[in-house]
Amino acid sequence: MASVTSSDDELELDALQGLYDRTQVDTNITKYSRTGHYFYVLADGNAVNFIHGASVGPFIFLVQAEILVALTRLAAHEHEAGIYEVPDDVRRVVASTWLTYFNGVS
Repeated sequence: MASVTSSDDELELDALQGLYDRTQVDTNITKYSRTGHYFYVLADGNAVNFIHGASVGPFIFLVQAEILVALTRLAAHEHEAGIYEVPDDVRRVVASTWLTYFNGVS
């Protein structure tokens, strides 16, 4: 089992105390087992993409900004059900704003 967020948000591994035996198989792999049943948990249930010290950094604000723009556009008008994308010209404005704010690029 792997997660892409905090184990506190997604898993309740503490609830397994006394129900499953816990064996550390490798640095970031734990085996939970009981009679006839077992499973593995990676990185103690935390985001596996942070095992090697990766950090989110300010680029996450770029992703969040596009999400907010997309939500705003969807909420502003009636539309048919479907898959929609933020137009390229709007993405360029979001990216340009991010570059100006975080990298001093204009």
